[in-house]
Amino acid sequence: MDILKLVDVSKIYGDLKALDKINLRVEKGEWLSIMGPSGSGKTTMMNIIGAMDKPSIGEVILEGEDISKKSPKELTVIRRDKIGLIFQQFHLVNYLSALENVMMAQYYHSMPDAEEAMAALEAVGLKDRAKHLPNQLSGGEQQRVCIARALINHPSILLADEPTGNLDEKNEFIVMDIFEKLHNAGSTIIVVTHDPEVGEESERMITLEHGRITNEETKKRRRPVVSTEIKDNKLKEFI
Repeated sequence: MDILKLVDVSKIYGDLKALDKINLRVEKGEWLSIMGPSGSGKTTMMNIIGAMDKPSIGEVILEGEDISKKSPKELTVIRRDKIGLIFQQFHLVNYLSALENVMMAQYYHSMPDAEEAMAALEAVGLKDRAKHLPNQLSGGEQQRVCIARALINHPSILLADEPTGNLDEKNEFIVMDIFEKLHNAGSTIIVVTHDPEVGEESERMITLEHGRITNEETKKRRRPVVSTEIKDNKLKEFI
């Protein structure tokens, strides 16, 4: 079953076509990587999939609903309720603890729940770091807070922008470990990346060039899961 469909989607800025007649289907539970060089249209596609922008032409069907003509206010609600965003730059609030950063996402969605937020942090191996401020956490720990924040409102799609771009090899492995477990538990994951190793972790990979899909591969590379601190049962609570 398709959870997301792009139909003849173009994004045009004057004479520039950032996206040019993109057609894409994403199934529920699929892990897709969107790859391509700088200027290929990856960010534009991410913004449209994530309800942060609208196409100039075409339809974006999310869970059976065309969101391409929605108002900015309506897109905010869709983004809040259906898209779990994970950014390369983390975007954590510096004066809030890890727990409070996760609870802030709950606040904009419904009601803050410290117990549920703590369970989300435990799921990504950060229960003992819940009271720490962002500047007291490593880059990998901050990214895991972002994942917990993205999961807390049970989104339909997890959308990650270069999720390992600021991480060392060890923390990159931990973050990809979490994605692997989430995917195995049924999450729909879309990762925008320029890193071939990150792209290869997905079960399907598309390549963009000059706003068009030029290549598509279905290739799932399995690897051993070694990050024992991540709780499978807790992750499943947020799918």
